[in-house]
Amino acid sequence: MKTFTIKTPGKLMVAGEFAVLEPNHHLLVMAVDRFVYTKFQACDNNVVTLKNFNLNNLEWKFTENRVEFSTSDSRLSFIRDAIATVLTYLKENEIFPEPFSLTVNSELDDVESGLKYGLGSSAAVVTSIINAILIKFLPEPPSRELIFKLAAISHIKTQGNGSGADIAASTYGGVINYTSFQAEWLNEELKRESSIVKLVEKNWTYLSIEQVSFPENLELFIGWTGTPASTGSLVSHIKTLKRTKPEWYHLFLENSDYAVDLILDGINQNNRKSFLDGIRKNRMTLSQIGEDAGVEIETEKLYKLSMVAEQFDGAGKLSGAGGGDCGIAFIPSDKASKDLYKKWKEMNIKPLDIKLCPTGSTIITSE
Repeated sequence: MKTFTIKTPGKLMVAGEFAVLEPNHHLLVMAVDRFVYTKFQACDNNVVTLKNFNLNNLEWKFTENRVEFSTSDSRLSFIRDAIATVLTYLKENEIFPEPFSLTVNSELDDVESGLKYGLGSSAAVVTSIINAILIKFLPEPPSRELIFKLAAISHIKTQGNGSGADIAASTYGGVINYTSFQAEWLNEELKRESSIVKLVEKNWTYLSIEQVSFPENLELFIGWTGTPASTGSLVSHIKTLKRTKPEWYHLFLENSDYAVDLILDGINQNNRKSFLDGIRKNRMTLSQIGEDAGVEIETEKLYKLSMVAEQFDGAGKLSGAGGGDCGIAFIPSDKASKDLYKKWKEMNIKPLDIKLCPTGSTIITSE
């Protein structure tokens, strides 16, 4: 198998945003049918092409567990750390790959404007690259856990923070009930443990990944507000609140847990009402923490998106950190209607033809 292509889904958060950054607090995340494609080819030299950035045939070398590109460009940072992490893992297993070419193409952002929808592009790219290299050079297909852990290590090396929920969605697909490994814990482990293999084989104390399914007879609608959000900025405001008003922050965590528990009850019992009640509760909880922190998490458009969902006996909320990006709405199947999209358009909210993707990162072509 000299040439093959990996198809890796993006993600949308469903419920539990911000709370997931604390140990043992649950978040629901779903994989969506917008993808990153990574083409692997045997090659005379190690090269990477990033089509979305017009970065073509960039040569790189791997020395002393680091990847160095022939050019310096900050947009290569996630790719650099992904390749270095997986090649270090292979080296520790005494696997030394022949040169290869990777061509990465993402359809996760808006084609016309290039603006981000908030579908987790860096996580999907990292997951896709790591899966491709593992599939090619390991003697047997990699486990989902291995792909996830290497991608999480790589992402934390680059970014220093994050929950890893987007990586879980890209790796496993479907809907996931998730608790984070905790970025601080993983950063400490990376300082303490020099072996990637040993770190992967460790029990990641706080991590849990459980695939679940939405209740039956619900339709999912997704709308984009037209404004990209700065997740890092919003998270920093919430962290400031945690420090200055700890009682407000702990109330937020309690309310988030209550909402997510309602949603999980709805999932486990196929109870549509409980599920929708939980979505509404989580929306109000996120709106309140934004007010408490003095930052607009639920924008006017995200509020209106959710209120339209209520008109169809459903429930809506922001997806992710808020402040823009996408909102999601769940509508009972017997009430679901294209009229919802019509109302969104009147509010300058762009309906997105995006659905749940049941599968994670996988091969689609090979020769």
